[in-house]
Amino acid sequence: MSGGGTSLTGEQVYRRFLALTALRWLPTGLLMPVMVLLALERGLSLSQLGLAAAVQGLVVVALELPTGGLADSLGRRRLLLVGKTINLAALLVLLVADSVTGFVVFFALQGLYRALDSGPLEAWYVDTARALDPRTSLARGMGAQGAVLAVAIAVGSAGAGLLVAWDPVPGADALVVPVVLAAVLQAGALLATALLMVEAPRSAGLGFRRQLAATPGTVRAGFALVRGDRVLFALLAVELFWGFGMATFESLTPVRLAEVVGDERQAAAILGPALTGVWIASALGSALTPRLCDRWGVAPTAALMRVLQGLAVLGMGVAAGVVGLLTAFLACYAVHGLSNAAHVSLLHEQATDDVRATVLSLNSMVAQPAGAVGMVALTALADSTSVSLAMCVGAVVLALAAPLYLPAWRAERRRVEVGA
Repeated sequence: MSGGGTSLTGEQVYRRFLALTALRWLPTGLLMPVMVLLALERGLSLSQLGLAAAVQGLVVVALELPTGGLADSLGRRRLLLVGKTINLAALLVLLVADSVTGFVVFFALQGLYRALDSGPLEAWYVDTARALDPRTSLARGMGAQGAVLAVAIAVGSAGAGLLVAWDPVPGADALVVPVVLAAVLQAGALLATALLMVEAPRSAGLGFRRQLAATPGTVRAGFALVRGDRVLFALLAVELFWGFGMATFESLTPVRLAEVVGDERQAAAILGPALTGVWIASALGSALTPRLCDRWGVAPTAALMRVLQGLAVLGMGVAAGVVGLLTAFLACYAVHGLSNAAHVSLLHEQATDDVRATVLSLNSMVAQPAGAVGMVALTALADSTSVSLAMCVGAVVLALAAPLYLPAWRAERRRVEVGA
């Protein structure tokens, strides 16, 4: 079989997609437990680290759309190879960074990498798989990717903790060992992308300069598609609510746990294993996506998950004990993995091949400022009232996104009727 200019089968494309996903997120998992501690150990204060980290978000917002357009005009493989090379450079900077300036450079490179990495792999999979078989289930691919992503982060985070505890290299800083391993894995991911990602040339017949010049037009075409498509417009609007509400379970959970336990150190000790557990829960949720979507439909599943996630966060806000809070936390992430896979599947159904990465970049770009606003608003509310109330408000916002899936639901029903 061949499709999209490749000589791969559909199953080969699927397996390569998941392998590249695992290699993408393993280094991230390794960094999560040690990043803040490494910066503090090297003399940065929390406020200095926060300012340095903010650079990453600014770079992502500034470059999200241009890099999405580049992926559509120049090719997904090219952008990923450049992005992974930049991330390898960022990790090498992190190994020696010992000042605010050094960490600013690291986070700026990370921001550039995140912008380049946002969407091209998924776009390559959908384009290639659908070229081979137009009936390919996107829910299966996105669900499996979400599961692999979550497991990779969980394995990486647990591995980093074990490495720090083991301290296997005498004379070396234990916090640096996971960073070294992350750099080695990143080099492996770069090589694997070059070998496994087979892509037909985009904009056939055009030279590199003309492909580059076509990028602004590609971005405009992506905007035009979203403006003229009620389904896509509503799906991107979902990200406003989702991005705002994510601050509840991503940032307020440690504070809420410390509040329930009554001791910050004990809360931190509980949170470590809990984070590994929630990523496993996210993986299980993602793995269930194809089955639930086949039974109920993709859009109804996505809408229901928004409501259930709101209820889970509400449970975190009102739980009186540790067991109740952690149970709601696990449920929240299980639903999070499932809803994310369903949402991305709907985006791919509506996007066209020529602007697919641009649409994914738009989706990501909407979430960034919404997340920033949610972080500021909900933490301010928590300070002025209570963490519990802030989480309850965030829960309501998360659930309010559910009706925005109605246009996608109607479009899905029309596709089923036409197919029948």
